Amino acid sequence: MPATYNDLYLDARKALKGAGVEQAQLEARELLCFASGKSREEFLRDLPLYASDGAEKRFRDLLGRRLAGEPVAYLIGEWEFYGLTLDVCRDVLIPRPDTETLVERGILFLRDMDSARVLDLCAGSGCVGLAVADNCPNASVILAEWSEEALRVCRQNIRRCGLTQQVNPVQADALEPPPRLLRDFDLILCNPPYIPTLEVARLDPSVRNYEPRMALDGGEDGLKFYRAIARKWKRALKDGGKLAFEVGYNQAPAVEYILAENGYGDIQTTMDPGMHWRVVEGRIENGTKQAGAAGSGV
Repeated sequence: MPATYNDLYLDARKALKGAGVEQAQLEARELLCFASGKSREEFLRDLPLYASDGAEKRFRDLLGRRLAGEPVAYLIGEWEFYGLTLDVCRDVLIPRPDTETLVERGILFLRDMDSARVLDLCAGSGCVGLAVADNCPNASVILAEWSEEALRVCRQNIRRCGLTQQVNPVQADALEPPPRLLRDFDLILCNPPYIPTLEVARLDPSVRNYEPRMALDGGEDGLKFYRAIARKWKRALKDGGKLAFEVGYNQAPAVEYILAENGYGDIQTTMDPGMHWRVVEGRIENGTKQAGAAGSGV
């Protein structure tokens, strides 16, 4: 029996809700838009119309894969973050609303500067650095990422967002000292891998089975990248420059300690909209770049 777009949407929303998907309404819409090749405006306009057999088959196939656990962002190949639509694939983490708090802290820090150099370290899809660049035309942004596959996605997203004059991708290992070219930044923003190794296996299957492990696993206690970056990358900051981390829901006190032990001052912690302490940031002052060179013991 032929089905309207509204029939397909309501069936999908019900199935996704039954499977425990929190954003069932959003995901049903995105899958149906993608399967039918319609914009959101066209989707709303055409809800009473009958879907073609091809569109219905594509949609039901996609819905089946989503119900089996595959994230909708990977199924449609893109996702929205801070007003930008970005390419995503299984080589990068899916941008999440929690990370928008890191972007907002960066924008707030940069807003009164005439010009600024910004580094998005552990860039993944480039979502953080691109969102900052899109909102801060005074900022020159570097997306630094170790994974070649993720760098490819960064390049795609720089072009897609029309930011080729403002943003550049660079390969860099966050666990090693910065190369000479990556110096003199006013701001380093970083959303590193922070899931403790043993907890990765206990993540939701849609994360554990599909998203890149190297972007999740933060070592035995989840703090490996915070220690290395706080100690080794402080030399990449100008005096007065700031390092801001996204952190896991219970990691803020430990990361505050790591920053303090490595000579950062003016340490601040900010909640995300879900009331989790999500961003920890500290500033390098004159003469403190060599402090804490022995590393953090947390």
